[in-house]
Amino acid sequence: VQLQASGGGLVQPGGSLRLSCVVSGFTMQYYGMGWFRRAPGKEREFVSSMWWSTGSTDYADSVKGRFTISRDNAKNTVYLQMNSLKPEDTAVYYCAVGPVRTRYARNYNYWGQETQVTVSS
Repeated sequence: VQLQASGGGLVQPGGSLRLSCVVSGFTMQYYGMGWFRRAPGKEREFVSSMWWSTGSTDYADSVKGRFTISRDNAKNTVYLQMNSLKPEDTAVYYCAVGPVRTRYARNYNYWGQETQVTVSS
């Protein structure tokens, strides 16, 4: 099982980034995907999640309307499109896989490596 996250970088406020997480070793139909982040000096927090088979999604209030989670079945990849980025979105972002779609990190069994997102002018 491997999760490979990418797509982070430096962007100005108001800009966009798209994070990707390629999953290998899973039949994703029976799993949920989550995105989490940890800002400097803060606890890890939920960002978004998706149940792979149905495409049902959930978002933290802080990102709702700005971020969109999606998937590509053929590529076994989940994306996080981040628009209208704010300095407070600066964090390391993680993707995760688990048997449920949930906001709780403890329910995810597998985690990808971090990808840094920095929003600054």
